[in-house]
Amino acid sequence: MGYKKIFCVIPALNEEKTISGVLKELKKIIYNIIVVDDGSTDRTAEIVRENGAIVLSHIVNRGQGAALATGNEYALARGADIIFHFDADGQFSVSDIPEILNPLIKGEVDVVLGSRFLGKKSNMPAFKRAVIIPIARLINFFLLGAVLTDPQCGFRALSAAAWKKISLSQDGMAHCSEIIAKIFKTKLRVREIPVAVRYSDFGQHFGGGVRILKDLFLGKLTK
Repeated sequence: MGYKKIFCVIPALNEEKTISGVLKELKKIIYNIIVVDDGSTDRTAEIVRENGAIVLSHIVNRGQGAALATGNEYALARGADIIFHFDADGQFSVSDIPEILNPLIKGEVDVVLGSRFLGKKSNMPAFKRAVIIPIARLINFFLLGAVLTDPQCGFRALSAAAWKKISLSQDGMAHCSEIIAKIFKTKLRVREIPVAVRYSDFGQHFGGGVRILKDLFLGKLTK
């Protein structure tokens, strides 16, 4: 992977319990790691610095979409060839990264999207699996013409050229569908790759799913 300048962007909000372990695993294969501390009130930023990663801080919590946009802009300004997104809570597996990056490194596609529905194990909450994701699939199909098994996975990688065509305007959870809308609008080459996910209880509540659906319906996805 060394012949491509690859950046990992991680949005983080109050992840002091998990971020150190995530960074230690990532540093085994990736050197350019950017953590965007999105208004944390705990030691997240301090721990990131202790682990030798780049930390960018939002003074207030702006939302996951805004954090990813900040990280993307920083990476592009520093000559990134490929940028991939990863979570701070340990739900994604570092072992899946080579499979996500290889199609981009080989120039086979412009975009690789992780999918939790292509065979690898995931302990996804029942409400998300049975309600949120199927509705998201339908919305993305009818609004965007996008046929994807997993339109809401945050594990994704794009070439720098592809990211330059995608300017995020959605600060909240609707950034997932905004990214997909612009991927298909600009006719980028896309491939889904199976990824494993390990969920904790944090952030997997009913209200979170409702907010995602609200953003999907009300967000200006193609702005």
